Amino acid sequence: MWQNAPMNLADVFADHARTRPGMPALIDGARVITYGELDPLICRTANHLRALSAGPGVLVGSALADNADHMVVILALARLGAPLLPLDIRWTTVEKARVADFFDAKLILREAADPPIGGALRDVALDAAWHAGVAAQAPAGDFPTDGEMPLLLSLSSGTTGIPKGPMVSHARFMARFAIQRQSLGFTEDLTYMLATPAYFGAGRSFALGPLNIGATLHLFPPPYTPEELAAAINDRRIDVTLLVPTTLRKLLEIAPPGEYLLPGLKTLFSTGAMLHPAERRDVLAKLTPTYVNYYGSTEGGGLSVLRPTDPPEADESVGRPVAGMMVQIVDEGDRTVPAGTVGRIRYAGPPVATGFYKNPEASAAAFRDGWFYPGDLGKVDTQGYLHIAGRVKDVIIRGGVNIYPEEIEQTLLQHAGVKDCAVVGWPSRSRGEDIAAFVVPRAGQHPTTESLRAWCKESLAPYKIPRAVFFADDLPRNAFGKVKKTELAERLTPLD
Repeated sequence: MWQNAPMNLADVFADHARTRPGMPALIDGARVITYGELDPLICRTANHLRALSAGPGVLVGSALADNADHMVVILALARLGAPLLPLDIRWTTVEKARVADFFDAKLILREAADPPIGGALRDVALDAAWHAGVAAQAPAGDFPTDGEMPLLLSLSSGTTGIPKGPMVSHARFMARFAIQRQSLGFTEDLTYMLATPAYFGAGRSFALGPLNIGATLHLFPPPYTPEELAAAINDRRIDVTLLVPTTLRKLLEIAPPGEYLLPGLKTLFSTGAMLHPAERRDVLAKLTPTYVNYYGSTEGGGLSVLRPTDPPEADESVGRPVAGMMVQIVDEGDRTVPAGTVGRIRYAGPPVATGFYKNPEASAAAFRDGWFYPGDLGKVDTQGYLHIAGRVKDVIIRGGVNIYPEEIEQTLLQHAGVKDCAVVGWPSRSRGEDIAAFVVPRAGQHPTTESLRAWCKESLAPYKIPRAVFFADDLPRNAFGKVKKTELAERLTPLD
């Protein structure tokens, strides 16, 4: 299934230029780039990058805005064989320089309006001189075609320190495109909207996939209001888009009663963090009946899909594995466990990376014997659905007993007064850890610590009941919707 793909990810654009020259490839506001224009633009940009000393194996950092130039640069680096180091444009100059220096990037591309990165790196702005240099280059050239060439460093979404990242090859990335076609239904006639930052691994992969098959990519980057996003999706007749749960929650707040907010979408994907089962049902009822939850990682791409046709009893799962992916649940000795038993998730398949770049210790822990261990705990039920029980590092050990925060969170979320919640370990001298729950009440509701503890006692064992409940207006989340549990834990004073 993977063998017929071109070796260099960017090779396919020469074919698109011949077979669909007038088809819009990139739509960035008023700027439209057709496939007939895109391939020579990719080649000219690659040749200009080569003139700036980029080339096969030379790591190039990109701190660009979410615009057409950014997408062209990604494809030009691929054509050239120069791996990409994604840098979030929202980072400070110090953060960009620190990450680029750690991974030994030789060149950094930035927006003309942003300050120079500085240091020993070669810093290039995409200004008038850049565009003149691109225009002066030849629209063709000799480019490498080895599919095992490194394509990009797929950085994690970590919020502190240096993010981890595997160097993903062209072939492994194209295997992810094959999953989009086979398991997600991507076709060359769709219109896709990139409404998340391209720095976000899933956002970048989902944007490049439609381009790879000759579809049309609309760029609509944040920031935007929920109303602006809904109008853009509807007015542009978008077929497919990917949104993070935080954005879905904001769209639910403006959904009109009795009708879908996004009636024309053929598929709405979300990833980055889990929606609660009740929220998933709300999305299917109020936004679009085509909602699909996609679970995966930056290291391995997509792993499983929960479809709108899956039964209600699968609501608390992340669906079944996609085509070509092998999933197992194992104990601490890497032995597989029976269905319904919580253990460590591991998976393997053609899209999965083989190690972290410049991090042998982390590689040895996460990549073993051909399997990738994402650090998630889960179980597979008798129907093959994968359920996430939390992160290995988030397990609470209370008096020597393992407690999975996800189970307590799902119980709290079934209370009518709870809008959102997160459960974390609370350092305790006597028990090792105790349980703290942070709860965001629903508007107009006023649950108490006592009422929520009583609610938990109805369906949880005594040792799983939170020691205390802390109420908050909101939970801290990263850009992809994941709760920053470390920040919540830092609010707690150790118990005696």
